[in-house]
Amino acid sequence: MDARAIIATLRRGEQPSAGDLSWFAAGLANGEVSDAQAGAFAMAVCLQGLDQPGRRALTLAMRDSGDVLTWDLPGPVLDKHSTGGVGDSVSLLLAPALAECGAYVPMISGRGLGHTGGTLDKLEAIPGLSTQVSENRLRRITAEVGCAIVGATGRIAPADKRLYAIRDVTGTVESLDLITASILSKKLAVSLQALVLDVKIGSGAFMKTPEEARALARSLVDTANAAGCKTTALITDMNQPIAASLGNALEVIEVMQALTCGCDTPLSEITAALGGEVLMDGGLVAKAEQGEALIRAALLDGRAATRFGRMVAAQGGPKDFAENWARYLPVAPVIHEVKAPKSGYVAAMNGEALGLVVVQLGGGRLVETDAVDPAVGLSDLVRLGQHVEKGEILARVHAARETAALGAEVAVLHALTLTAKVPEVPPLIHERIS
Repeated sequence: MDARAIIATLRRGEQPSAGDLSWFAAGLANGEVSDAQAGAFAMAVCLQGLDQPGRRALTLAMRDSGDVLTWDLPGPVLDKHSTGGVGDSVSLLLAPALAECGAYVPMISGRGLGHTGGTLDKLEAIPGLSTQVSENRLRRITAEVGCAIVGATGRIAPADKRLYAIRDVTGTVESLDLITASILSKKLAVSLQALVLDVKIGSGAFMKTPEEARALARSLVDTANAAGCKTTALITDMNQPIAASLGNALEVIEVMQALTCGCDTPLSEITAALGGEVLMDGGLVAKAEQGEALIRAALLDGRAATRFGRMVAAQGGPKDFAENWARYLPVAPVIHEVKAPKSGYVAAMNGEALGLVVVQLGGGRLVETDAVDPAVGLSDLVRLGQHVEKGEILARVHAARETAALGAEVAVLHALTLTAKVPEVPPLIHERIS
């Protein structure tokens, strides 16, 4: 086969065969396809698009460009993927809760980039914990603990790793076909029996409109199901952070409070909804509502906290983290209160701007090589619809330096809108796509 012929087929608006796409993905992985050809391919897909069979074929070809894991476990292998947002720590709650319900969860996650936080960065705020483990160790932790949250090895979907870097520099990141293949190739390489997708919409998400979120959810669900992995998506709100904290250690604190205080929060509500869907699709319950109740129970009675502590210890963190987490998490040296300049209702939040505040404080990265300070960020952030009096706290800034804290205060005030009128607050869950 010839990369030029495949690119020419796409350029004419025709669909390449499954064999063509399989050869191209293998060429991405082994170097037979050049960077120039990879960029031309990405641009052709971006401009002309793939049909549903082509999207499935590309996804499976990228999956098969590296290792595909197999399992011999006494329960279903389940997972969740989020399209990214701010204050989104759902994975840290969901993985241990699913394990408590009889599932096995080898969750391959990513790092933060741009305004969104990364699950791996949050976990690595825990001293000693490693998210880079071998395939054998991933298998062992999953079998013994029931869940693991790790980064992808270089042997998982290497074609995607190569094409992702090319897309970033060729202006083709927004292609729905390439987004779908990128997300699902890594998830399907873990040989899941069911997957739930958390597709974010709103000011803190990559998808800002219902149409964009629905199109992505539909593409992911249809492609994953066509590839043999039972999949459902929930479109969830990101017009405000899910949690009241943004930043790696601060989000872990909120996770541990949710796991140990026995109280309902927006974070636990979305976790339960996503868990109910994937428990049903994985065959552990007959209805999503039953699965949701099981997840809530595991969160409220402390079992998920104990399971999370076992996972932390298995990945190299403190053995008593679930009991003594406050002793281990780093604390920023400077903490400033952001106070309301007037009384009113919190009517709007610019989630992307709030995420970038954390990045500017050093808690995220704009390029992949940026170092991350796990202690910095925002906490005690107000909620949409909340009434505040003048001088009341809108958020707390956690910073490494006084000057950084002062700049963050100004940015937070610009990201929040206070009005005299009671605003309409969007629901946490907008839509279900199956």
